Amino acid sequence: MTQDDIKRFGTMLYQAMTGRQAIRPLTEQAPDITIEDAYHISQAFLQHRLDAGEKVIGKKIGLTSHAVQSMLKVDQPDFGFLTDKMVFSQGQDMPVSQMLMQPRAEGEIAFVLKKDLNGPGVTAADVIAATECVMPCFEIVDSRIENWQIKIQDTVADNASCGLLILGDTAVSPRQVDLRTCGMVVEKNGKIISTGAGAAALGSPVNCVAWLANTLGSFGIPLKVGEIILSGALVPLENVSAGDFMSVSIGGIGNASVLFG
Repeated sequence: MTQDDIKRFGTMLYQAMTGRQAIRPLTEQAPDITIEDAYHISQAFLQHRLDAGEKVIGKKIGLTSHAVQSMLKVDQPDFGFLTDKMVFSQGQDMPVSQMLMQPRAEGEIAFVLKKDLNGPGVTAADVIAATECVMPCFEIVDSRIENWQIKIQDTVADNASCGLLILGDTAVSPRQVDLRTCGMVVEKNGKIISTGAGAAALGSPVNCVAWLANTLGSFGIPLKVGEIILSGALVPLENVSAGDFMSVSIGGIGNASVLFG
């Protein structure tokens, strides 16, 4: 794929996001696209956001659970960048009807780093040593691709389908909770819709962060001190729309909730 193609697709995705108009899958428009091409497209997409004044405040791994991979018919995780414009605080209404196109919510554990993590070679022990705290989180993913018809190259190019996120108001040391066995309960409009545990995401959310550090490290990109790292869904994705209220409770960590507008 040429540099002109990469820039063109990056611009196309940015315009799809800002215009809230989904596009045909990139894997249909360019059937020979590779994951490396897709990563470079995501960088071009991100650059448009940075040029518009956004700032990178973290990174994410997605598609970590078998449930989500099966739902979207992909077979490996993806990764993307978080910006300051994506983040909402506990208690804020989230205007998905104005900002997103095809929103789906997932409960996650967010890591906040106190040290850089530079892959390759990052281990689970390295992740624990580099983590200041973990927090409950909702990530609201959104696809700029029509009808979520994505292959792994589509979602990598589309910044891992990043949409918005909201952090809970509790934070604990990763040494104070068993991140492999901690349970998650997600409610929507007062009813329990899903449950999960840390092991649903590559065996542990810690493994997810290590995978992300090592994968991005192969592109020369570190996970940086102070960044928020989303470690992947522990439960299936849930479609949401204006008026919905969701909450997530994670054993040993705390709660997060969000009202969608």
